[in-house]
Amino acid sequence: MFLLLALLIGVIAGLRTMTAPAAVAWTAALGWFDVSQTPLAFMGYQWTPWIFTVLAIGELIADQLPSTPSRKVPMQFGARIVSGALAGATIGAASSLLFGGLIAGVIGAVIGTYGGAAVRSRLAASFGKDLPAALIEDAVAVIGAVLIVGAVA
Repeated sequence: MFLLLALLIGVIAGLRTMTAPAAVAWTAALGWFDVSQTPLAFMGYQWTPWIFTVLAIGELIADQLPSTPSRKVPMQFGARIVSGALAGATIGAASSLLFGGLIAGVIGAVIGTYGGAAVRSRLAASFGKDLPAALIEDAVAVIGAVLIVGAVA
C-alpha cells in the first residue's frame, strides 16, 4: 500500500513539483507518520513544510505565466524526478521502505510529467486556452496530494 501511495505522490510531483514534498512534509511535521529515525527526518522538522509550501505557492503562480518553460525540458523534468523521489522516499520511510518508495516516486514523477502534459494539452485545446486547463491541473495536484497523504496517516 505504501509503495502505491509513493507512486501516486510521485505522479503529483510530475504535475506540480513542489506540491508533493509540501504535502508530505506537512504530514510528517504534524506527526501523522514518523520519519524521525530515518535519513529523511528533516521532512518532519518545524520549518520544512513552510519552506516547501512557499515554494509550492510560487510554482502555482509561476505556472500561469506564458514564459514558464515546458515541464519536459531537462531542468524542469529533473526537478520533478528529484521531487518525486523525495516525496516517495518519505512515504516509503514511514513503513521502512525508503528505497522502494524512492523508486516508486521517481516512476510516478515520470508518469505524472508526461501524462500531465498530455492531458493539459488536450484540455487546453478543448477550452481554446491554457488557463482553465492549468487551474484544473492545479486543483488535481493539490486535492490529490491531500488525499494521498491522508491515506498514509
